[in-house]
Amino acid sequence: MFSEGQKQTIEAVLANRDARVVKQTQLMDEYPRRTIVAVKLNIPGPIKNNPSIKRLFDTGMTRMLHLFANRNIPVKVIETWDKPTGNELFLVANATPEMTKQATVYFEDEDGLGRLFDADVLDSSDQMPISRTKFGFPVRRCFICNRIAKDCARSRRHSVLELQAKVAQIAESEIN
Repeated sequence: MFSEGQKQTIEAVLANRDARVVKQTQLMDEYPRRTIVAVKLNIPGPIKNNPSIKRLFDTGMTRMLHLFANRNIPVKVIETWDKPTGNELFLVANATPEMTKQATVYFEDEDGLGRLFDADVLDSSDQMPISRTKFGFPVRRCFICNRIAKDCARSRRHSVLELQAKVAQIAESEIN
């Protein structure tokens, strides 16, 4: 899963993060009474995109969009990115930030593929990303050891190879 693709530099990943922030700001300005959702995969290592990773992303996004539909949260897909730095989706939800965040947290925590995704929910009225804790949702857990995910990431508790193996295992069990 990680043997083909264009290796990304930290500079390219950071430039993409900056482009994402610009896009999010643009959407918040364009849709001032809506909730913005920006979704990306958390892919460890230098290869962030290839046909296998794209398939993983597309499958996860189909599941997330079905979840929104099942919860009667109307969404409009605004843009998708298929870049060497990764796949991303930007959408606008016609629902409260709390309802939208509840759906994305459910996707991230309960869907088998959702563990690999990061869905940022932004409230256009205050131009800020909404944290899980604002609405009382639990912090994300590491998909390897179940500790707090940010702590594992910060301390680099797991090697890139270990993380990639887990991503590949999840993809294999959820897609095939």
